[in-house]
Amino acid sequence: MSVPAAKILAVSEIVLNVIDLPQMRSFYETVLGFQVHSEACHESGPEPQPVGEPTICFLVISDMDTPLGRNGHPQFLVLIDYKRHFFARNRFVGHDPGQSSLNHLAFEIEAEGFQSELNRLQSIGIEPMTTRFPALQADAIFFRDPEGNTLEFICYAPSADAPGDENAGN
Repeated sequence: MSVPAAKILAVSEIVLNVIDLPQMRSFYETVLGFQVHSEACHESGPEPQPVGEPTICFLVISDMDTPLGRNGHPQFLVLIDYKRHFFARNRFVGHDPGQSSLNHLAFEIEAEGFQSELNRLQSIGIEPMTTRFPALQADAIFFRDPEGNTLEFICYAPSADAPGDENAGN
């Protein structure tokens, strides 16, 4: 007899190993608008050092309406300097997004902001690619962060002739 899996309430954290923590923090702050929640240096052990360059950075993606979220734990993107961070440095031998099991990270945006986001990314030197997903009734913008991870902005965008959407195009 199998035991049913626990109900997943939300994605709490997405954690990326990074080579250049300051550059990646700046990218996610500037390009995606994430705010730094906290940083710490865990270079010499499990307890944070009171001084030192951060080895981990917690960036807020969004607030969550879950027990954790209502008690101060928003949805995070966590960046870890995998060469220096105490908990990561002996677990990973290299950093190559081309050999990672991570395909991409997708973030939902509002449909009204799709074109302006596309224009904004292009204006700051990012070369995005757009695509339509008819089965999902969605439009998407794909682009890469400074270390080669693929990111996606996706929005609900029903077509005027989408079945079951009488209000499409209004």
